[in-house]
Amino acid sequence: MLFHAIERLLAAPEMEVVFVVLAPADAEFRSQDWSAFGGRLAPLYCGGASRRDSVLNGLVAAASAVDPNDWMLVHDAARPCLGRIELLRLIHEAGKDEVGGILAVPVADTLKRADEDGRILATEPRERLWQAQTPQMFRHGMLLRALRGVEYATDEASAVEALGHRPKLVEGSTKNLKVTFPADLEIAERILREAGR
Repeated sequence: MLFHAIERLLAAPEMEVVFVVLAPADAEFRSQDWSAFGGRLAPLYCGGASRRDSVLNGLVAAASAVDPNDWMLVHDAARPCLGRIELLRLIHEAGKDEVGGILAVPVADTLKRADEDGRILATEPRERLWQAQTPQMFRHGMLLRALRGVEYATDEASAVEALGHRPKLVEGSTKNLKVTFPADLEIAERILREAGR
């Protein structure tokens, strides 16, 4: 999945380098052949206990190689099916925005709020609700400041929101699924096969 996620990002000529944040003791990454990506891949052995910690550590580790105004796209290795059209749309639309933005899809399902016993408390209106995806695109300096200021951020956008900003929602695709359950892996394999990967 990591190979496909990196390949999808580097398919865009706008992407200069992909920093891969890995656990400090990771040995598996070094054992794989990444030569297809040339010098556009930079492993950072600084992963943390949570997503927020890993992204923050990666931003700190990459600071000497980037400018605070450089755009950073944070992507999940668990999303190997990122579409080129959606990636370019994010780069184009968020790149024109002073804050940045994220890929997301409008919520299609009816949403239920539950109590602690698993009983429905309420049906939530889905109008104007979006399901966040990655990549999420913000300037290095802003994202670093945001993640340093928020201890528990479920994604980069929520940290940027805590600074008082309103990131742009850029329409993604349901094919850009996050592989979470065994059935998701089968779906991702099918998407990649259909794309000729």
